[in-house]
Amino acid sequence: MQEIERKFLVKNEDYKLEAVRVHHIIQGYLNRDPKRTVRIRIIDGKAFLTIKGQSNNNGTARFEWETEIPAEDAQALLQLAEPGIIEKVRYDIPVNDKLFFEVDEFLGENEGLTIAEIELPDEHTSFEKPGWLGEEVTGNPAYYNSQISSK
Repeated sequence: MQEIERKFLVKNEDYKLEAVRVHHIIQGYLNRDPKRTVRIRIIDGKAFLTIKGQSNNNGTARFEWETEIPAEDAQALLQLAEPGIIEKVRYDIPVNDKLFFEVDEFLGENEGLTIAEIELPDEHTSFEKPGWLGEEVTGNPAYYNSQISSK
């Protein structure tokens, strides 16, 4: 239940050439407290309830619990969400047979923002950084989805 990830800004759209899947995502937050965020997400018609804990000091790891819920329940819960529903398109890009980048193109109020994340088995896992990857923003709260949705 520990999530270990690193986040980066994206310099250009070359990642689209490497994508193996594309998803449409809508998500909202029932609670944005940094110690325990509660998120509702609908991705390609499947819905999830996610609770995330506070990040460690360098922002790479935190507790995450997630369960699938009925899509109609998620739609109802989104009506209770705090202001700032996020809509985005996600591109899945393999790094190797075990790792992949998730590149999110934000829509609506956050259009123009593109962030890449990679989930890692541990904090010391190395990976090749593609040319389209920009500045690392791991641990910068301004790039947490819960904060992006509140802008």
